[in-house]
Amino acid sequence: MKKLWMWGLALMLAGCATSSPDVIQRGDAQRLSTVVDAVVLSVRAVTVEGSQSGVGAAAGGAVGGIAGYGAGSGQREAQVIGIVGAVAGAVAGNVIERAGTREEAYELLVQLKNGERRAIVQGKGTEVFEPGEAVILITTSGKVRVAKAPKM
Repeated sequence: MKKLWMWGLALMLAGCATSSPDVIQRGDAQRLSTVVDAVVLSVRAVTVEGSQSGVGAAAGGAVGGIAGYGAGSGQREAQVIGIVGAVAGAVAGNVIERAGTREEAYELLVQLKNGERRAIVQGKGTEVFEPGEAVILITTSGKVRVAKAPKM
C-alpha cells in the first residue's frame, strides 16, 4: 500500500513541470511572440535537475506517519514508529519528487543573423536539431523555445 502511494505521488509530480517545446503554458496562449532567425551551431544532451517544492516531502511525511502510527501495538510505540515513519516518508517523498521532475533536455548553441550567439536549454521534444540547420527562436513572456524554421 505504501509503495502504491509513493508511485502515485511520483506520477502526479512528474506532470507538474516541463521545459518541453511541445508544451505551451496556458498563460502563453494567444500572446504575441517575437521570432528571430538563427542557425544551429551545436546540440548537446543535458539533464534538467528535478525540483524540490516540498510537496513530495510533505506528502511522503504524511503517508509515512500514518503508516508508521498504525504499525505500533501500544500508544507510545505507535507514536515513536509514527514519527520515524513520517521522517522516512518525507525523505522518500523528496527523492521521488526530484526524480519525477528531472528531465532530459538539449542545450542548443545558435548563431543569429547578426553574428551574435545564444545558448538555449529546452526539454527534448518531437523535433531533432542538427548543426547547420535553420531554426527560429520564439520568445513569449520572457521564455525562449527553438523550433525548425518553416520552409519558404
